[in-house]
Amino acid sequence: MERVSFYDEIARNKRNSFFLLTFVFIVLLLLTYVIGLAVGGDYFFIILVFGTIISILYVVGGYYNSHKLAIASVSGKLADGSQYHQYHNIVEGLSLASGVPKPKLYVMNNPQINAFASGRNPENAVICVTTGALENLSKQELEGVLAHEMSHIANYDIRFMTLTAILVGMISIIAQIFLRSLWYGGGRGSSNDKDGAIWMVVGIALAILAPIVVALVQLAISRKREYAADSSAVKFMRTPTGLINALKKIGGNKPMKVSGAVAPLFIANPSKTKELFMTHPPLEKRIARLERM
Repeated sequence: MERVSFYDEIARNKRNSFFLLTFVFIVLLLLTYVIGLAVGGDYFFIILVFGTIISILYVVGGYYNSHKLAIASVSGKLADGSQYHQYHNIVEGLSLASGVPKPKLYVMNNPQINAFASGRNPENAVICVTTGALENLSKQELEGVLAHEMSHIANYDIRFMTLTAILVGMISIIAQIFLRSLWYGGGRGSSNDKDGAIWMVVGIALAILAPIVVALVQLAISRKREYAADSSAVKFMRTPTGLINALKKIGGNKPMKVSGAVAPLFIANPSKTKELFMTHPPLEKRIARLERM
């Protein structure tokens, strides 16, 4: 069987993610353009002004506070150095290996094995692990999980996923403003002529479908980043064994109840869903790739 180079894996996943993110931008531009044609007149400017204000507040707030919101959503607690000595030691070693500043470490009270990283850059990053991971993983397995999360930080995946989530949110906000404006505006505007009516129908359909489409794209982006982080984790550890064994144990997880916005950040999909709607690649595929390295 042909072996996989983690350098090739990282480069390939970065290229694919770039194309996927570009697609989301195109959808955003298309949605804005069609709404402009559909609404026309004063309504377009009203939507544009309010949409811009909301989007700016959403982007700024989400970008600078993404890690705080993620930790708060899972009720994470700061990991005390004396109580979680091994946790801190492993991350300190990985920090030296990766050249990334040591992130703040948190623990969430959950019996399942999982972990995530968040933040806008390596200097403002956090890692949070479940109590289940700390209690049920060996030192080598825990190191594999933490190396995966450090990879997300080192590769700036945390910023990438934050910006992607914000962009998806902006599309949803614009779509909602447009649909709600039709109720308050009575569908008036350029829709009084035949061409305007056609664009109005197209605008409504696109406003409904766009958030669904970009959400699926977001899931695909998240899956690509997981493969890249697995590859980088191998580079940091020089062996895939710990991560492989940890993923096998994670395969026995029961579903975790977490916010949909936080789910893509975890090392493994928190809920049991069909592959199309999963935020991560199937564990079997990830393990098979790692075993070829």
